[in-house]
Amino acid sequence: MRCQPRYAHPVYIWLNSDQICLLCDEATGSKNSICEACEADLPWLSDPCERCALPMPLSNLTCPQCTIDPPAFDEVIAAWLYDFPIDALVTRFKHQGKWPLGRLMAQLFGECLRYRFNEGLRRPDFLLPVPMANKRMRQRGYNQAAMLAAWLGPALQLPVNERLLRRVKETPAQQGLDAKARRRNLLDAFELLRPQDVAGKHIALVDDVLTTGSTADVIAKLLRKAGARQVDVYCLARTPKPGN
Repeated sequence: MRCQPRYAHPVYIWLNSDQICLLCDEATGSKNSICEACEADLPWLSDPCERCALPMPLSNLTCPQCTIDPPAFDEVIAAWLYDFPIDALVTRFKHQGKWPLGRLMAQLFGECLRYRFNEGLRRPDFLLPVPMANKRMRQRGYNQAAMLAAWLGPALQLPVNERLLRRVKETPAQQGLDAKARRRNLLDAFELLRPQDVAGKHIALVDDVLTTGSTADVIAKLLRKAGARQVDVYCLARTPKPGN
């Protein structure tokens, strides 16, 4: 039984009428649901770490953590810094079921990824959304990462594989935990259902926000062990280093 909500058709209709900007409530003058001024004011991520996308003071740098202890994934591609209003949009999409906000962010992120592909970023073989534990899935009713992947896939002309990876361990929420506690929390939390589908493949994990990168690192290690050639992470936003 498919647990994901049937969201594609209604959201598509909503996005293809004359729009009011979701951020400022002014008419956009187009079929886009964000006006040009609000789009330009979003906290676009610049000068990220070349490995984990942590905001850096200059371009083409790798952060100290990735230099000392490189993660199992190859590269993180994120559109925004997790700051206002993106943090509010993600929260409303993730916890309040405001799917049009998620669809808007996926649309803008898809445009960013298409630009990066044109600039030489290697295209993955398929998108793999980070799975949600069954208990949390029943409580929330949807997996925001799976919804993002389902929107990004057609926009990028990439297949999406929702059945390759399963979260088999119910874990406490990751919010508020440091990187070490998150890694302990995620020990043996994921299971790869068809390892043969991974061997030699370039895979892009899809999630909403990257904080410490612990979840992506654990999954990337599992995929690498099964023979994945490359593992990237596509996420809407990257949090800054705590204390910044």
